[in-house]
Amino acid sequence: MDFNKIDQLKMELDELRPLPAAAVRNLEEVYRVEWTYNSNAIEGNTLTLLETKLVLVEGLTIGGKKLREHFEVVNHSEAITYVQDLVNRKMDVTEHVIKSIHQLVLKNIDDENAGRYRMINVFISGSQHTPAHFTVLSEKMEQLIEWFNEHQTTLHPVKLAAEFHFKFVYIYPFSDGNGRTARLLMNLILMKFGYPPAIVKAANEARLSYYETLELASTAQNVEPFVNLIAGCVEDSLQRYIGAVK
Repeated sequence: MDFNKIDQLKMELDELRPLPAAAVRNLEEVYRVEWTYNSNAIEGNTLTLLETKLVLVEGLTIGGKKLREHFEVVNHSEAITYVQDLVNRKMDVTEHVIKSIHQLVLKNIDDENAGRYRMINVFISGSQHTPAHFTVLSEKMEQLIEWFNEHQTTLHPVKLAAEFHFKFVYIYPFSDGNGRTARLLMNLILMKFGYPPAIVKAANEARLSYYETLELASTAQNVEPFVNLIAGCVEDSLQRYIGAVK
């Protein structure tokens, strides 16, 4: 896989650092809304991009929308703040971090299961993949962290982040909220390495490609198309960040 274009863009962005504070604030606000909107919409949240912004920025309640959908917006924003704090403090990716992110994602929605590995076996609708048995989840998650620690100095950061995302959803450690948590963790890894967050779009074709490439990775053990898809999202973000400060 060729990451030359991404490496060139990353170098270009690094040369522009430190980025103007006003530009960074604006980008972070825009990305907080877009990342929250797209990640929630992928999972079926019906709030539009504008409605998501109104809930986040203005604190409004949107008539005719479920309370759960509002919580999903507020929770995701809080999880982004937590991820940014982890990056600023140069914290490692650990099981505690994973559970803490998940706890924020499901807060006030399913407090009983928030931040806890599932105690049941699950099936994923529309997928041929059967996630790990609930009795081996702790072991599988320990192995995932070991894999990350072994590979974080050898794999390209984009490949590392994308493969971590795939391996996480392959295990499917929680009863709900796995997708949102996976994308938050993927971006935590990217941001640790100085990349802007990558936004997986929820538009029909993009969402379909996302699920199809994940399914291919799960059933045929071919993770390359998924890594390519994430690489495209990273490239988009790099270009937007560079465009905002040049």
